[in-house]
Amino acid sequence: MAFTRATGKHRRPSRIQRGTARAAGVAALATTGVIGTVAAPAAFAAEPGAEQTGLTPVVTMGDTAAQQIDAQAVAQQQAAEEAAAKRKAEEAARKRAAELAERAKEAAEKAREAKERAAREAERKRLNTFVSPISGSYVSTGYKAGSGLWSSGSHTGVDFHAATGTSVHAVGAGTVVEAGWGGSYGNQIVIKMNDGTYTQYGHLSSTSVSVGQQVTPGQQIGLSGATGNVTGPHLHFEARTSPEYGSDIDPVAYLRSHGVNL
Repeated sequence: MAFTRATGKHRRPSRIQRGTARAAGVAALATTGVIGTVAAPAAFAAEPGAEQTGLTPVVTMGDTAAQQIDAQAVAQQQAAEEAAAKRKAEEAARKRAAELAERAKEAAEKAREAKERAAREAERKRLNTFVSPISGSYVSTGYKAGSGLWSSGSHTGVDFHAATGTSVHAVGAGTVVEAGWGGSYGNQIVIKMNDGTYTQYGHLSSTSVSVGQQVTPGQQIGLSGATGNVTGPHLHFEARTSPEYGSDIDPVAYLRSHGVNL
């Protein structure tokens, strides 16, 4: 009995056709990057008994190789996400550090400004402070005391008890307008105070300031003595409305009005 060969759509693809199709599929996967490196040859099943057709033999991919590729893709995606999260965290940390540094800088600037304000206020208070011309002394002869010792018939200032060589201080801030010999006052210093009044220090054994010099409260300006018209060492102190003799005001009241306890 003769058999006819199957033709048309019922005809089975030849071995060469099947191999070519599989080669095309593997090439497509390799081009898109899905297939990386397959380590074991066992992952592919070689076509048994490939004919010598002149075409490149083609291998087929099994389930194990596909799973490896999927795992590799997942690992790469996870690594990319972790790297992105790390970069984001580092950027957030840098931003936070910059914010903290800026806040610290602002706080330091505010602290510096507050310190400077406090220093200016302290200096202002210091310059507005008045002190006694001789520390720990007392008034031995009062203001307007009557005696033939004074040409005016009364005392134009007060005398502070002091031995020769005792430190004499400026009672407040001001500018020296006289420094040197003053006739019956002996060695004297006259200071124009910052409030516009004047103070005088007489009978000094020596002076340590000069005309035009700025002085501050408590600054030493000379040493007490017994120069000029005196009966013994002491400090003659006057408060005046001008640098001239005869413009005197009560020196004790003057000092007390500026906070000095006598």
